[in-house]
Amino acid sequence: MNPYSSRLGERDPLAVLAETVPRVRELAAKLGPDGFDRTYAPGKWTARQIIAHLGHVEMMFGTRFRQAVTLEAYVAQPFDQDGWMAREPLPDAATALEAFCAMRQWNLALFRSLTAEDRARTFSHPERGSLSVDWMLELIAGHDLNHLSQLEEIASASRA
Repeated sequence: MNPYSSRLGERDPLAVLAETVPRVRELAAKLGPDGFDRTYAPGKWTARQIIAHLGHVEMMFGTRFRQAVTLEAYVAQPFDQDGWMAREPLPDAATALEAFCAMRQWNLALFRSLTAEDRARTFSHPERGSLSVDWMLELIAGHDLNHLSQLEEIASASRA
């Protein structure tokens, strides 16, 4: 049911989430000024769009986590990533990077504070049914790994 479980494997989601910020910063440095507008494949998002998307996801999931652990019978709203990307002006790469990194650090403090009871809490999603907070941690960690591989591919091509 988790579309990113194969990427996560047996890795601890909190460790993956903590490693993402330094890895994204490292890859951003390798991209250089011109690399942010490159893509890993025709028709796919650029590095700048991927980093902006990570910020969108961090904002949306941060809210979703907070709602799931504080509200009874919470029903999450679906997230249209393409709609958000199309509707909102794309920030410059530095702004997108700093926004993502700041929100991730804030969310990590919450994630690390979650008890076993918090992580077992369930909520409802109209498209996915009943989900747990723990499942959501695994989802975003695998999601990070997915987009890190795309940024790595772009950074490798930028150096070539």
